[in-house]
Amino acid sequence: MSASPAAEANSDASPEQDSDVVIETRNLGKTYRDFWGRKKVAALKSLDIEVRKGEIFGLLGPNGSGKSTTIKLVQGLLFPTSGRAFVFGKEARDVTKNERIGYLPEESYLYKFLNAEETLDFYGRLFDMPAEVRRERSDQLIRTVGLQNARRRQLREYSKGMTRRIGLAQALINEPDLLILDEPTTGMDPIGSREMKDLIMRLRDQGKTILLCSHQLADVQDVCDRVAILHQGELRELGRVESLLKVRDVTEVHAKSMSDELKAKVADLIRQEGGEVMTIDNPTTTMEELFLDIVQDDRPGSRPTGS
Repeated sequence: MSASPAAEANSDASPEQDSDVVIETRNLGKTYRDFWGRKKVAALKSLDIEVRKGEIFGLLGPNGSGKSTTIKLVQGLLFPTSGRAFVFGKEARDVTKNERIGYLPEESYLYKFLNAEETLDFYGRLFDMPAEVRRERSDQLIRTVGLQNARRRQLREYSKGMTRRIGLAQALINEPDLLILDEPTTGMDPIGSREMKDLIMRLRDQGKTILLCSHQLADVQDVCDRVAILHQGELRELGRVESLLKVRDVTEVHAKSMSDELKAKVADLIRQEGGEVMTIDNPTTTMEELFLDIVQDDRPGSRPTGS
């Protein structure tokens, strides 16, 4: 028996409005075709995810895994081969949603002969912002991304890290509710990368929803609340970061001032109770934490001066 017209219409309807769901994909797929229309590459296959209000959601995967295709489909820059994508309850192809979105692409396509103030003023004009609002907003964002001392330098003189900063400021010019960030720390040194990640978390704390696309594992681990891992166009894992990283069959104990004798007793007790001692040793930090500790300690004013 064929479906009724009402049922068919209902299958094409947008999802019921849920204020907590910012992005939803249903069986989303994209296949690229060659000049003759033959299937060439299945870039994305049956993706089902939800990005909820006020979270940092990470898309993680190697090059060619489908991350950039997903971002383009969500923005409506590509049309899906199968399935559907919704943003703020609207079809991804609905351009009215773009007023609430800020986007930082992997490569910053900015006008190199403009300075930071002129760049933000230009993008403010695209959103029909009044001149006074543009000036105030531009000044605020330049301070937010730490470019006060380079605000009147042409962008062609910027380093890659500085270009990423002004690119983020441009993405924030319209005070978006949703930020889409594609490799936001590309080209940054460890200090700049840490500052960028801290800024992203502050934006989350201000209520913004952030979709972060990266192949930098440390970036995703440091800032994301939930993550989707893509590989060869397929969703391989989805969940909260701390849950995915937890090793279920290993217990970790942290203690201070343990002598070698006490360590030996603890190891003996574990064995007596049927457990297996894998290692008892001092914890290690990360290379990023070590580098930042060393460099920040050497910054002017970080060490006490003689009387």
